[in-house]
Amino acid sequence: MTEPGFSKFEQQRREKRQKIEQLGFDPYGGRMEEPSPAQTVKAQYEEGKKACCAGRIVLLRDIGKLIFVTLRDSSGAIQIGLSKQLLADRWELLKLLDLGDLVWVLGQLGKTKTGEITIWVEKIEMLSKALLPPPEKFHGLADPDLRYRQRYVDLWANPEVMERFCKRSAMVSSIRSFLQGKGFMEVETPMMQAIAGGAAARPFITHHNALDIDLYLRIAPELFLKRLLVGGMEKVFEINRNFRNEGLSTRHNPEFTMMELYQAYADYQVMMELTEELITQLVATHCGGAQLPFGEKTIDYSRPWRRATYRELLKECAGCDMEDAAEVRQKAKGLGIQDIDKKDDAVIISEVFEATVEEKLMNPTFVLDYPAVLCPLTRQSKKDPRFAERFELYIAGMEVANAYTELNDPDVQDQNFRHQLRGLSEEESMAKMDEDFIHALKYGMPPAGGLGIGIDRLVMLLTNATSIRDVILFPLLRPEVSAAGK
Repeated sequence: MTEPGFSKFEQQRREKRQKIEQLGFDPYGGRMEEPSPAQTVKAQYEEGKKACCAGRIVLLRDIGKLIFVTLRDSSGAIQIGLSKQLLADRWELLKLLDLGDLVWVLGQLGKTKTGEITIWVEKIEMLSKALLPPPEKFHGLADPDLRYRQRYVDLWANPEVMERFCKRSAMVSSIRSFLQGKGFMEVETPMMQAIAGGAAARPFITHHNALDIDLYLRIAPELFLKRLLVGGMEKVFEINRNFRNEGLSTRHNPEFTMMELYQAYADYQVMMELTEELITQLVATHCGGAQLPFGEKTIDYSRPWRRATYRELLKECAGCDMEDAAEVRQKAKGLGIQDIDKKDDAVIISEVFEATVEEKLMNPTFVLDYPAVLCPLTRQSKKDPRFAERFELYIAGMEVANAYTELNDPDVQDQNFRHQLRGLSEEESMAKMDEDFIHALKYGMPPAGGLGIGIDRLVMLLTNATSIRDVILFPLLRPEVSAAGK
Protein backbone atom coordinates (compact mmCIF):
# COMPACT_ATOMS: atom_id res chain seq x y z
CA MET A 1 0.00 0.00 0.00
CA THR A 2 1.37 3.40 -0.99
CA GLU A 3 1.79 5.85 1.87
CA PRO A 4 0.12 9.27 1.52
CA GLY A 5 2.34 11.83 -0.25
CA PHE A 6 4.53 9.23 -1.99
CA SER A 7 4.21 7.99 -5.55
CA LYS A 8 4.20 4.26 -6.21
CA PHE A 9 7.81 4.48 -7.44
CA GLU A 10 9.03 6.40 -4.43
CA GLN A 11 7.27 3.98 -2.10
CA GLN A 12 9.02 1.03 -3.77
CA ARG A 13 12.40 2.67 -3.35
CA ARG A 14 11.71 3.50 0.29
CA GLU A 15 10.96 -0.17 0.88
CA LYS A 16 14.27 -1.10 -0.77
CA ARG A 17 16.06 1.41 1.44
CA GLN A 18 14.54 -0.25 4.47
CA LYS A 19 15.76 -3.66 3.27
CA ILE A 20 19.26 -2.25 2.78
CA GLU A 21 19.25 -1.08 6.40
CA GLN A 22 17.97 -4.49 7.55
CA LEU A 23 20.90 -6.12 5.76
CA GLY A 24 23.21 -3.96 7.90
CA PHE A 25 24.29 -1.48 5.24
CA ASP A 26 24.09 2.31 5.42
CA PRO A 27 22.05 3.51 2.40
CA TYR A 28 23.78 6.89 2.58
CA GLY A 29 27.38 5.73 2.93
CA GLY A 30 30.23 7.78 4.28
CA ARG A 31 33.82 8.74 3.61
CA MET A 32 35.59 6.43 1.16
CA GLU A 33 38.92 6.25 -0.61
CA GLU A 34 38.97 9.09 -3.14
CA PRO A 35 37.77 7.80 -6.52
CA SER A 36 39.42 8.48 -9.87
CA PRO A 37 37.46 10.21 -12.65
CA ALA A 38 35.91 7.68 -15.02
CA GLN A 39 37.48 9.35 -18.02
CA THR A 40 40.95 9.16 -16.46
CA VAL A 41 40.53 5.46 -15.66
CA LYS A 42 39.57 4.72 -19.26
CA ALA A 43 42.34 6.88 -20.70
CA GLN A 44 44.98 5.15 -18.54
CA TYR A 45 43.62 1.64 -19.03
CA GLU A 46 45.86 -1.31 -18.21
CA GLU A 47 44.58 -4.87 -18.16
CA GLY A 48 44.35 -6.15 -14.56
CA LYS A 49 45.12 -2.76 -13.00
CA LYS A 50 43.11 -1.83 -9.90
CA ALA A 51 40.70 1.09 -10.34
CA CYS A 52 38.42 2.97 -7.99
CA CYS A 53 35.42 4.99 -9.22
CA ALA A 54 32.24 6.49 -7.84
CA GLY A 55 29.18 7.78 -9.59
CA ARG A 56 25.51 7.52 -10.36
CA ILE A 57 23.91 4.46 -11.91
CA VAL A 58 22.49 5.50 -15.29
CA LEU A 59 22.14 2.06 -16.87
CA LEU A 60 21.54 -1.31 -15.17
CA ARG A 61 21.28 -4.73 -16.82
CA ASP A 62 20.60 -7.63 -14.45
CA ILE A 63 21.20 -10.99 -16.15
CA GLY A 64 21.00 -13.25 -13.13
CA LYS A 65 24.41 -13.91 -11.64
CA LEU A 66 25.91 -10.96 -13.44
CA ILE A 67 24.86 -7.30 -13.33
CA PHE A 68 26.28 -4.74 -15.72
CA VAL A 69 26.06 -1.12 -14.56
CA THR A 70 27.03 2.14 -16.22
CA LEU A 71 28.31 4.67 -13.71
CA ARG A 72 28.44 8.35 -14.57
CA ASP A 73 30.51 11.01 -12.81
CA SER A 74 31.34 14.58 -13.84
CA SER A 75 34.02 13.38 -16.29
CA GLY A 76 31.99 10.76 -18.14
CA ALA A 77 30.79 7.19 -17.84
CA ILE A 78 32.35 3.78 -17.25
CA GLN A 79 30.94 0.25 -17.15
CA ILE A 80 31.24 -1.88 -14.02
CA GLY A 81 30.63 -5.60 -13.78
CA LEU A 82 29.06 -7.10 -10.66
CA SER A 83 29.56 -10.85 -10.37
CA LYS A 84 27.89 -13.03 -7.76
CA GLN A 85 31.10 -15.08 -7.61
CA LEU A 86 33.14 -12.07 -6.47
CA LEU A 87 30.43 -10.37 -4.40
CA ALA A 88 28.46 -13.20 -2.84
CA ASP A 89 28.41 -11.50 0.58
CA ARG A 90 26.71 -8.42 -0.90
CA TRP A 91 24.54 -9.98 -3.56
CA GLU A 92 21.29 -9.24 -1.72
CA LEU A 93 22.37 -5.59 -1.50
CA LEU A 94 23.19 -5.45 -5.20
CA LYS A 95 19.77 -6.79 -6.13
CA LEU A 96 18.31 -3.70 -4.45
CA LEU A 97 20.18 -1.22 -6.65
CA ASP A 98 18.16 1.18 -8.83
CA LEU A 99 18.81 3.71 -11.56
CA GLY A 100 19.93 6.93 -9.93
CA ASP A 101 21.67 5.32 -6.93
CA LEU A 102 25.19 6.50 -6.09
CA VAL A 103 27.84 3.83 -5.46
CA TRP A 104 31.60 3.51 -4.91
CA VAL A 105 33.49 0.60 -6.45
CA LEU A 106 36.97 -0.92 -6.45
CA GLY A 107 38.12 -3.65 -8.79
CA GLN A 108 40.32 -4.84 -11.63
CA LEU A 109 40.15 -3.41 -15.12
CA GLY A 110 39.32 -5.63 -18.04
CA LYS A 111 37.40 -5.66 -21.28
CA THR A 112 34.22 -7.46 -22.25
CA LYS A 113 33.88 -9.53 -25.42
CA THR A 114 32.72 -6.39 -27.20
CA GLY A 115 35.87 -4.54 -26.12
CA GLU A 116 34.24 -2.24 -23.55
CA ILE A 117 36.48 -1.21 -20.65
CA THR A 118 34.95 -2.55 -17.45
CA ILE A 119 35.77 -2.51 -13.75
CA TRP A 120 35.20 -6.04 -12.42
CA VAL A 121 34.13 -5.06 -8.95
CA GLU A 122 35.69 -6.65 -5.87
CA LYS A 123 34.33 -4.13 -3.39
CA ILE A 124 31.24 -1.93 -3.56
CA GLU A 125 29.71 0.57 -1.15
CA MET A 126 26.34 2.28 -1.23
CA LEU A 127 26.74 6.07 -1.16
CA SER A 128 23.18 7.31 -1.58
CA LYS A 129 19.88 5.59 -2.26
CA ALA A 130 17.83 7.59 -4.77
CA LEU A 131 14.20 7.73 -3.69
CA LEU A 132 13.03 9.24 -6.97
CA PRO A 133 13.60 7.51 -10.32
CA PRO A 134 15.24 9.42 -13.15
CA PRO A 135 12.76 10.82 -15.66
CA GLU A 136 12.33 8.76 -18.80
CA LYS A 137 13.99 10.23 -21.88
CA PHE A 138 14.79 13.31 -19.84
CA HIS A 139 16.64 15.01 -22.69
CA GLY A 140 13.62 14.63 -24.94
CA LEU A 141 11.15 16.58 -22.81
CA ALA A 142 9.12 18.99 -24.91
CA ASP A 143 9.15 21.58 -22.13
CA PRO A 144 12.74 22.67 -21.31
CA ASP A 145 11.40 24.53 -18.27
CA LEU A 146 11.59 21.29 -16.26
CA ARG A 147 15.28 20.89 -17.13
CA TYR A 148 16.06 24.37 -15.81
CA ARG A 149 14.02 23.84 -12.65
CA GLN A 150 15.61 20.46 -12.00
CA ARG A 151 19.17 21.21 -13.06
CA TYR A 152 20.31 18.72 -10.43
CA VAL A 153 18.81 16.00 -12.65
CA ASP A 154 19.62 17.64 -15.98
CA LEU A 155 23.36 17.59 -15.22
CA TRP A 156 23.64 13.84 -14.80
CA ALA A 157 20.84 12.80 -17.13
CA ASN A 158 22.32 14.71 -20.08
CA PRO A 159 26.13 14.47 -20.48
CA GLU A 160 26.19 17.37 -22.94
CA VAL A 161 24.82 19.68 -20.24
CA MET A 162 27.55 18.68 -17.80
CA GLU A 163 30.12 19.16 -20.57
CA ARG A 164 28.84 22.67 -21.29
CA PHE A 165 29.14 23.79 -17.68
CA CYS A 166 32.57 22.21 -17.31
CA LYS A 167 33.60 24.13 -20.42
CA ARG A 168 32.17 27.35 -18.97
CA SER A 169 34.26 26.90 -15.83
CA ALA A 170 37.37 26.23 -17.91
CA MET A 171 36.74 29.32 -20.03
CA VAL A 172 36.37 31.59 -17.00
CA SER A 173 39.61 30.14 -15.63
CA SER A 174 41.31 30.87 -18.97
CA ILE A 175 40.04 34.47 -18.90
CA ARG A 176 41.57 34.93 -15.44
CA SER A 177 44.88 33.44 -16.55
CA PHE A 178 44.96 35.56 -19.70
CA LEU A 179 44.35 38.81 -17.83
CA GLN A 180 46.75 37.98 -15.02
CA GLY A 181 49.36 37.21 -17.67
CA LYS A 182 48.79 40.74 -19.00
CA GLY A 183 49.45 42.22 -15.55
CA PHE A 184 45.84 42.75 -14.46
CA MET A 185 44.93 42.29 -10.80
CA GLU A 186 41.63 40.73 -9.81
CA VAL A 187 39.60 42.77 -7.33
CA GLU A 188 36.19 42.74 -5.68
CA THR A 189 33.86 45.72 -5.47
CA PRO A 190 30.55 46.13 -3.60
CA MET A 191 27.49 44.30 -4.88
CA MET A 192 25.24 46.33 -2.58
CA GLN A 193 25.55 50.02 -3.33
CA ALA A 194 24.02 53.17 -1.94
CA ILE A 195 23.63 54.52 -5.49
CA ALA A 196 22.96 52.38 -8.56
CA GLY A 197 25.45 53.68 -11.08
CA GLY A 198 27.67 52.74 -14.00
CA ALA A 199 24.89 51.85 -16.45
CA ALA A 200 21.36 52.80 -17.47
CA ALA A 201 19.16 50.05 -16.02
CA ARG A 202 16.51 49.54 -13.37
CA PRO A 203 18.04 48.18 -10.15
CA PHE A 204 16.83 45.77 -7.51
CA ILE A 205 16.26 47.53 -4.19
CA THR A 206 16.88 46.02 -0.76
CA HIS A 207 16.94 47.43 2.77
CA HIS A 208 19.62 47.35 5.43
CA ASN A 209 17.83 47.16 8.76
CA ALA A 210 20.69 48.18 11.08
CA LEU A 211 21.44 51.37 9.12
CA ASP A 212 17.80 51.83 8.06
CA ILE A 213 18.79 52.65 4.48
CA ASP A 214 17.84 51.35 1.07
CA LEU A 215 20.60 49.74 -0.98
CA TYR A 216 20.77 48.66 -4.59
CA LEU A 217 22.12 45.44 -6.04
CA ARG A 218 24.69 46.69 -8.47
CA ILE A 219 23.88 47.13 -12.11
CA ALA A 220 27.59 47.57 -12.96
CA PRO A 221 30.92 47.72 -11.06
CA GLU A 222 32.26 50.55 -13.24
CA LEU A 223 32.32 53.49 -10.85
CA PHE A 224 34.04 51.52 -8.10
CA LEU A 225 36.64 50.05 -10.44
CA LYS A 226 37.44 53.58 -11.67
CA ARG A 227 37.91 54.68 -8.06
CA LEU A 228 40.68 52.07 -7.94
CA LEU A 229 42.35 53.74 -10.93
CA VAL A 230 42.32 56.97 -8.93
CA GLY A 231 43.89 55.06 -6.05
CA GLY A 232 46.80 53.92 -8.21
CA MET A 233 45.73 50.41 -9.28
CA GLU A 234 46.58 50.68 -12.95
CA LYS A 235 45.22 47.36 -14.28
CA VAL A 236 42.20 45.86 -12.54
CA PHE A 237 39.47 43.38 -13.45
CA GLU A 238 36.49 41.76 -11.80
CA ILE A 239 34.39 38.73 -12.76
CA ASN A 240 31.17 38.83 -10.82
CA ARG A 241 27.41 39.30 -10.85
CA ASN A 242 25.39 42.27 -12.02
CA PHE A 243 21.66 42.58 -11.34
CA ARG A 244 19.13 44.38 -13.50
CA ASN A 245 15.43 44.46 -12.68
CA GLU A 246 14.30 43.87 -16.23
CA GLY A 247 12.65 41.22 -18.39
CA LEU A 248 13.48 37.59 -19.08
CA SER A 249 14.37 36.30 -22.53
CA THR A 250 16.68 33.85 -24.27
CA ARG A 251 19.38 36.56 -24.06
CA HIS A 252 18.57 38.21 -20.73
CA ASN A 253 18.65 36.98 -17.15
CA PRO A 254 18.19 39.52 -14.32
CA GLU A 255 21.30 38.11 -12.60
CA PHE A 256 24.22 37.76 -15.00
CA THR A 257 28.01 37.47 -15.00
CA MET A 258 30.29 40.21 -16.33
CA MET A 259 34.01 40.56 -16.70
CA GLU A 260 34.91 44.22 -16.41
CA LEU A 261 38.42 45.67 -16.56
CA TYR A 262 40.23 49.01 -16.63
CA GLN A 263 43.71 49.81 -17.85
CA ALA A 264 45.43 53.10 -17.13
CA TYR A 265 47.06 54.93 -20.05
CA ALA A 266 45.06 52.91 -22.61
CA ASP A 267 42.08 53.75 -24.85
CA TYR A 268 39.31 51.95 -26.70
CA GLN A 269 41.70 50.89 -29.46
CA VAL A 270 43.81 49.02 -26.90
CA MET A 271 40.60 47.46 -25.51
CA MET A 272 39.67 46.32 -29.03
CA GLU A 273 42.97 44.48 -29.50
CA LEU A 274 42.68 42.96 -26.03
CA THR A 275 39.13 41.75 -26.68
CA GLU A 276 39.97 40.18 -30.03
CA GLU A 277 43.05 38.45 -28.63
CA LEU A 278 41.21 37.14 -25.57
CA ILE A 279 38.20 35.69 -27.41
CA THR A 280 40.19 34.14 -30.26
CA GLN A 281 42.45 32.52 -27.66
CA LEU A 282 39.38 31.06 -25.93
CA VAL A 283 38.14 29.75 -29.28
CA ALA A 284 41.50 28.14 -30.05
CA THR A 285 41.86 26.61 -26.58
CA HIS A 286 38.34 25.37 -25.95
CA CYS A 287 36.61 25.04 -29.32
CA GLY A 288 39.14 23.47 -31.66
CA GLY A 289 38.60 25.71 -34.68
CA ALA A 290 37.68 29.20 -35.84
CA GLN A 291 34.42 28.17 -37.55
CA LEU A 292 31.81 27.50 -34.88
CA PRO A 293 28.11 26.66 -35.19
CA PHE A 294 25.55 28.81 -33.42
CA GLY A 295 22.03 27.59 -34.01
CA GLU A 296 21.60 27.43 -37.78
CA LYS A 297 24.47 29.87 -38.40
CA THR A 298 28.23 29.38 -38.59
CA ILE A 299 30.34 32.10 -36.98
CA ASP A 300 33.86 32.77 -38.26
CA TYR A 301 36.20 33.92 -35.47
CA SER A 302 39.25 34.24 -37.72
CA ARG A 303 41.26 37.41 -37.22
CA PRO A 304 41.16 40.24 -38.05
CA TRP A 305 37.60 41.09 -37.09
CA ARG A 306 35.58 43.70 -38.89
CA ARG A 307 35.68 47.28 -37.60
CA ALA A 308 32.96 49.69 -38.77
CA THR A 309 31.61 52.95 -37.41
CA TYR A 310 28.11 53.34 -36.02
CA ARG A 311 27.33 55.82 -38.80
CA GLU A 312 28.62 53.51 -41.56
CA LEU A 313 26.54 50.58 -40.34
CA LEU A 314 23.39 52.67 -40.01
CA LYS A 315 23.77 53.77 -43.63
CA GLU A 316 24.53 50.22 -44.75
CA CYS A 317 21.68 48.48 -42.95
CA ALA A 318 19.02 51.14 -42.44
CA GLY A 319 19.68 53.25 -45.52
CA CYS A 320 19.71 56.52 -43.57
CA ASP A 321 22.33 58.96 -42.30
CA MET A 322 22.34 59.67 -38.59
CA GLU A 323 23.21 63.28 -39.42
CA ASP A 324 19.82 63.68 -41.11
CA ALA A 325 17.34 63.65 -38.21
CA ALA A 326 14.30 63.87 -40.50
CA GLU A 327 15.48 60.89 -42.53
CA VAL A 328 16.09 58.82 -39.39
CA ARG A 329 12.66 59.72 -37.99
CA GLN A 330 11.03 58.72 -41.26
CA LYS A 331 12.82 55.39 -41.08
CA ALA A 332 11.70 54.94 -37.47
CA LYS A 333 8.12 55.59 -38.49
CA GLY A 334 8.38 52.94 -41.22
CA LEU A 335 9.72 50.47 -38.63
CA GLY A 336 6.75 51.06 -36.36
CA ILE A 337 8.79 52.59 -33.52
CA GLN A 338 6.40 54.09 -30.98
CA ASP A 339 6.15 57.65 -29.55
CA ILE A 340 8.57 59.11 -32.10
CA ASP A 341 7.45 62.68 -31.47
CA LYS A 342 8.20 62.40 -27.75
CA LYS A 343 11.75 61.11 -28.14
CA ASP A 344 15.08 62.87 -28.58
CA ASP A 345 16.88 62.46 -31.92
CA ALA A 346 19.63 60.41 -30.25
CA VAL A 347 17.09 57.96 -28.81
CA ILE A 348 15.44 57.55 -32.21
CA ILE A 349 18.83 56.89 -33.83
CA SER A 350 19.58 54.25 -31.19
CA GLU A 351 16.24 52.49 -31.68
CA VAL A 352 16.62 52.46 -35.46
CA PHE A 353 20.12 51.02 -35.04
CA GLU A 354 18.82 48.27 -32.75
CA ALA A 355 16.01 47.42 -35.17
CA THR A 356 18.04 47.34 -38.38
CA VAL A 357 21.73 46.78 -37.70
CA GLU A 358 22.27 44.47 -34.73
CA GLU A 359 20.63 41.33 -36.13
CA LYS A 360 22.77 41.54 -39.28
CA LEU A 361 26.11 41.47 -37.43
CA MET A 362 26.82 37.72 -37.51
CA ASN A 363 30.61 37.43 -37.59
CA PRO A 364 32.48 39.36 -34.87
CA THR A 365 32.11 43.07 -35.60
CA PHE A 366 33.38 46.05 -33.63
CA VAL A 367 30.91 48.93 -33.89
CA LEU A 368 32.91 52.13 -33.32
CA ASP A 369 32.28 55.76 -32.48
CA TYR A 370 28.81 56.01 -30.98
CA PRO A 371 26.90 59.29 -30.76
CA ALA A 372 28.44 61.09 -27.78
CA VAL A 373 25.04 61.94 -26.29
CA LEU A 374 24.44 58.20 -25.73
CA CYS A 375 27.71 57.75 -23.81
CA PRO A 376 27.86 59.83 -20.60
CA LEU A 377 30.92 58.01 -19.21
CA THR A 378 32.98 58.13 -22.41
CA ARG A 379 35.60 60.54 -23.72
CA GLN A 380 34.52 62.41 -26.83
CA SER A 381 36.54 62.08 -30.01
CA LYS A 382 39.07 64.89 -30.42
CA LYS A 383 38.51 64.73 -34.17
CA ASP A 384 34.73 65.14 -33.89
CA PRO A 385 33.18 65.73 -30.44
CA ARG A 386 29.77 64.59 -31.69
CA PHE A 387 31.10 61.02 -31.37
CA ALA A 388 32.38 59.08 -28.39
CA GLU A 389 35.42 56.80 -28.32
CA ARG A 390 33.35 53.71 -27.65
CA PHE A 391 32.87 50.34 -29.28
CA GLU A 392 30.46 47.49 -28.86
CA LEU A 393 31.30 44.01 -30.09
CA TYR A 394 28.50 42.12 -31.80
CA ILE A 395 28.51 38.42 -32.60
CA ALA A 396 25.48 36.54 -33.96
CA GLY A 397 23.41 39.70 -33.57
CA MET A 398 24.17 39.96 -29.83
CA GLU A 399 26.12 42.59 -27.96
CA VAL A 400 28.95 40.68 -26.27
CA ALA A 401 31.33 43.45 -25.19
CA ASN A 402 31.29 47.20 -24.56
CA ALA A 403 34.33 49.43 -24.18
CA TYR A 404 35.26 53.10 -23.82
CA THR A 405 38.08 55.51 -23.71
CA GLU A 406 37.13 56.59 -20.21
CA LEU A 407 36.10 60.12 -19.39
CA ASN A 408 38.35 61.49 -16.63
CA ASP A 409 37.42 65.19 -16.56
CA PRO A 410 35.36 65.68 -13.35
CA ASP A 411 33.53 68.76 -14.61
CA VAL A 412 32.47 67.17 -17.89
CA GLN A 413 31.46 64.00 -16.03
CA ASP A 414 29.37 66.03 -13.60
CA GLN A 415 27.67 67.81 -16.48
CA ASN A 416 26.98 64.52 -18.30
CA PHE A 417 25.47 62.94 -15.20
CA ARG A 418 23.16 65.89 -14.65
CA HIS A 419 22.06 65.81 -18.28
CA GLN A 420 21.38 62.08 -18.09
CA LEU A 421 19.37 62.40 -14.86
CA ARG A 422 17.16 65.13 -16.26
CA GLY A 423 13.57 63.90 -16.40
CA LEU A 424 14.18 60.52 -14.75
CA SER A 425 11.93 59.43 -11.90
CA GLU A 426 13.37 58.53 -8.51
CA GLU A 427 12.76 54.83 -9.08
CA GLU A 428 14.75 54.77 -12.31
CA SER A 429 18.42 53.86 -12.47
CA MET A 430 20.96 56.60 -11.75
CA ALA A 431 18.26 58.94 -10.51
CA LYS A 432 20.75 60.11 -7.89
CA MET A 433 24.08 61.78 -8.52
CA ASP A 434 27.13 59.81 -7.36
CA GLU A 435 28.82 62.81 -5.80
CA ASP A 436 31.60 60.71 -4.30
CA PHE A 437 32.62 59.45 -7.75
CA ILE A 438 32.89 63.04 -8.98
CA HIS A 439 34.87 63.83 -5.84
CA ALA A 440 37.23 60.93 -6.62
CA LEU A 441 37.78 62.21 -10.18
CA LYS A 442 38.84 65.57 -8.77
CA TYR A 443 41.90 63.87 -7.30
CA GLY A 444 42.85 62.82 -10.82
CA MET A 445 42.11 59.61 -12.68
CA PRO A 446 44.63 58.62 -15.36
CA PRO A 447 43.47 58.33 -18.97
CA ALA A 448 42.21 54.77 -19.33
CA GLY A 449 40.45 52.20 -21.40
CA GLY A 450 37.59 50.20 -19.93
CA LEU A 451 36.00 46.97 -21.16
CA GLY A 452 33.05 44.83 -20.16
CA ILE A 453 32.38 41.35 -21.58
CA GLY A 454 29.17 39.41 -20.91
CA ILE A 455 30.39 36.00 -19.79
CA ASP A 456 27.01 34.29 -20.20
CA ARG A 457 26.56 35.44 -23.80
CA LEU A 458 30.16 34.60 -24.67
CA VAL A 459 29.72 31.07 -23.32
CA MET A 460 26.45 30.79 -25.27
CA LEU A 461 28.31 31.55 -28.48
CA LEU A 462 31.25 29.25 -27.83
CA THR A 463 29.13 26.26 -26.74
CA ASN A 464 26.32 26.65 -29.30
CA ALA A 465 23.66 27.38 -26.68
CA THR A 466 20.94 29.59 -28.14
CA SER A 467 19.33 30.37 -24.77
CA ILE A 468 21.09 32.09 -21.87
CA ARG A 469 19.30 29.66 -19.55
CA ASP A 470 21.42 26.86 -21.01
CA VAL A 471 24.64 28.43 -19.68
CA ILE A 472 23.42 29.55 -16.24
CA LEU A 473 23.18 26.71 -13.75
CA PHE A 474 20.13 28.11 -11.98
CA PRO A 475 18.44 30.75 -14.18
CA LEU A 476 15.60 32.83 -12.81
CA LEU A 477 12.27 31.33 -13.87
CA ARG A 478 8.68 32.36 -13.58
CA PRO A 479 6.89 30.73 -10.64
CA GLU A 480 5.43 27.34 -11.41
CA VAL A 481 1.67 27.24 -11.85
CA SER A 482 0.12 24.40 -9.92
CA ALA A 483 -2.49 22.17 -11.54
CA ALA A 484 -5.09 23.73 -9.23
CA GLY A 485 -4.07 27.22 -10.31
CA LYS A 486 -4.33 26.62 -14.04
